[in-house]
Amino acid sequence: MSDLSVLKERGLAELQACADESALRAWHTKYFGKQGEVTVALKKVGEVAPAERRAYGQEANRIKESFTEAYQAALASRKDQEINRSLAVDKIDVTLPGRPARRGRLHVATQMLRVICAIFSDLGFQIYRSREVEDDATNFELLNMPQDHPARDMWDTFYTTTPGVLLRTHTSPGQIHVMREFCPEPIRVILPGMCYRYEAITTRSEIMFQQVEGLAVGTKVTMADLKGTIVAFARRLFGDDREIRIRSSYFPFTEPSIEVDVDCIVCSGKGCSLCKRSGWLEIMGAGMVHPAVLKNGGYDPHRFTGFAFGMGPQRITMLKYGMDDIRQFWANDIRFLRQF
Repeated sequence: MSDLSVLKERGLAELQACADESALRAWHTKYFGKQGEVTVALKKVGEVAPAERRAYGQEANRIKESFTEAYQAALASRKDQEINRSLAVDKIDVTLPGRPARRGRLHVATQMLRVICAIFSDLGFQIYRSREVEDDATNFELLNMPQDHPARDMWDTFYTTTPGVLLRTHTSPGQIHVMREFCPEPIRVILPGMCYRYEAITTRSEIMFQQVEGLAVGTKVTMADLKGTIVAFARRLFGDDREIRIRSSYFPFTEPSIEVDVDCIVCSGKGCSLCKRSGWLEIMGAGMVHPAVLKNGGYDPHRFTGFAFGMGPQRITMLKYGMDDIRQFWANDIRFLRQF
């Protein structure tokens, strides 16, 4: 008990002598560390005679509590003193201008999507939003792909636990929604949105990506209207000197179907690694709307015709800026995003 009394007096005296925060923390280590004096005193309870053990343990715990309270009060007092000293010495000139905050910006994919929407708005297209969770009928069957149709293998689909419900693999199902909403009126819309495919993630493919679908339906819509729209869009986006190439392709919901290329932006058509030495870069697939799709949308295919196209803003951004890895769009690397 006499040892505890000496410990208490010495500890509190040394605590009062601590001049700054570092000295207080050194005091705390001396008394409460693994080999600290208070820690050692508490461990000695088992060495005390049984008759004195209870009183010794109670006194040791009282010393521990009093040391802890005194330390916390002294630490708070020293911090307040340090703040007051800093305010007195390091004066702040409140008339100085504040540090400018770094401004945020739109993601490069969002920037490109807005540019695409602005171009088609100037061409007379309206923007129409459709749902991302679709049923099998709208995503496939009404687009001329019945059950077991081999064209379904072109899209690796995410199915949900609800039978017949899936994440849309393309924005083309929006054609059915917009036709059924506006039939029998003429249509000229674009349908931007997110799509999902169960694919291996590589430098050129992702499981989640944006698309922009286009649709025009009327009584006198021809392939020439589609070509004029594509050329006008491509030259607005890539420049008036761009060369456009249209080649045959296949899509189950358009007939005839085409794919559209522009001459490579990097090599100007001479051939490089970006265009795989071909001199051309694909920007979209398109074609005249299949009569079966027009009928499923509510239009009489004997009176109405239409064209449709689809493109990926990420792919177009890669072509425009010469990027070689689509994964950069989702990596959230600030060094990459600050370039745009």
